[in-house]
Amino acid sequence: MDVSGHGAIVAGGASGLGAATVRALAAAGAKVAVLDVNIEVARKTAGEIGGVAIECDVTNPEKAEAAVDQAVFETGGPRVLVNCAGIGPAERILGREGPQPLDHYARCINVNVVGTFNMLRLVAHKMSQTDALDDDGERGVIINTSSVAAYDGQVGQAAYSSSKGAIAGLTLPAARELARFGVRVVAIAPGVFETPMLRGLPQPAQESLEVATPFPSRLGTPDEYANFVMCILGNKMLNGEVVRLDGALRLAHG
Repeated sequence: MDVSGHGAIVAGGASGLGAATVRALAAAGAKVAVLDVNIEVARKTAGEIGGVAIECDVTNPEKAEAAVDQAVFETGGPRVLVNCAGIGPAERILGREGPQPLDHYARCINVNVVGTFNMLRLVAHKMSQTDALDDDGERGVIINTSSVAAYDGQVGQAAYSSSKGAIAGLTLPAARELARFGVRVVAIAPGVFETPMLRGLPQPAQESLEVATPFPSRLGTPDEYANFVMCILGNKMLNGEVVRLDGALRLAHG
C-alpha cells in the first residue's frame, strides 16, 4: 500500500514504538493522527511530523469513538491503524503480600486487549466505508502489537502474557472477518525493544535480556519496529499472521 496522502492512525503514538511508527508513516507521506492518553507528549510528537494529536483513552468506548471521528475529520478516511497503546506490569500471581490483586490483572487486560479491540472495531468500520485502492479491493491495514511473551512469558508476566496472547489469538479471526471489506489484519510480536516500558526495568534485567537475544545481541530499536510496519503495509500477502520480530530470542523461565 502506498500511504502517501492517506490517513493513518497510531494509537499509543506519542512515544516508543508508536512514535517511531508515526515518523515512518509521515516520512512516507501519510497524514498521521497521533492518538495517546498523554496529550502533551502526543502534541510534541505530532508537531515534529506535521501530524495531529488527539487525546484518546482506548479503553473508553465513547472517548475512543470521538477520537477516531476527529482523526477521520482531520486526516481523511483511514487506511492504516497501528495499535501500540499498552502497559507491561510485572507482578507475580502469588507475591509476598499474597495473591495478585484482581484489579491489577483486569487493568492489563482492559488496556492491552479491550483497548486494542476497541480501536480495531472502530477504525475497521471507517475503513469499510472508503473506496478500494486497487483491483484487489484493498481498503486498509490494521497492525496490532503482540509480544514474544505471548509464547514464552516469564515469571511475573502472567497478566502481560495473557494480554499479548489474546492479541495473537485475535489476529486470524479478525483478518478472516474483515477480508470481505479489503482490510488486512497483522500482528507484530516484538522481542526486547528500547521503549519506556523496558527502560523501567532494573539495569541487570535489561542487560540479561540483551545478551539473551542470539543476533543481534542487543535491544531492538523502535525504528526497526516501524520499518517492519512499513514492510507489512507494502506486502498484501501478509495477512492474518503474527510475526515475531525478536532476533531469535526465546525467553527463559525468568
